[in-house]
Amino acid sequence: MTARTECSVRIDAPMDLVWDMTNDVESWPRLFTEYARVDVLEREGDTVRFRLTMYPDENGEVNSWVSLRTADPATRTVRAHRVETGPFEFMRLFWDYRETDGGVEMRWVQEFHVKEEMPFDDRAMAAHLEKNSAVQMAHIKERVEAAAAARTVERS
Repeated sequence: MTARTECSVRIDAPMDLVWDMTNDVESWPRLFTEYARVDVLEREGDTVRFRLTMYPDENGEVNSWVSLRTADPATRTVRAHRVETGPFEFMRLFWDYRETDGGVEMRWVQEFHVKEEMPFDDRAMAAHLEKNSAVQMAHIKERVEAAAAARTVERS
């Protein structure tokens, strides 16, 4: 069985800035509110293997996992998956970027299946991911649009 979420946000900024900022994995602790640390383990071309470490949750638990991510600048798409799957049987991610009137629509698709022994199911995880994706996308939008505004001020 496969569960799926799809979320998108429109960012009022040039494509190159949106692409560069959201694909700079090392900067994710400043771009996302949930990541405390990113450790790049290996890089080969447009593929990066990295460890994401989250801030402690309300119980003080720190979650961390390794992911493999390949960006394709020509098609403005990214494919990724968790190498260390944690609560998932599998977790695959797809990001795509599409130019819109004066901005960029960034879309995230997550396909996954939660391990049977977990105390929650795919439906509960999908609801959690959709809620969290909306929060993260809003924060990313704010950060990228602020960077775009700063560029505009620098040029004037």
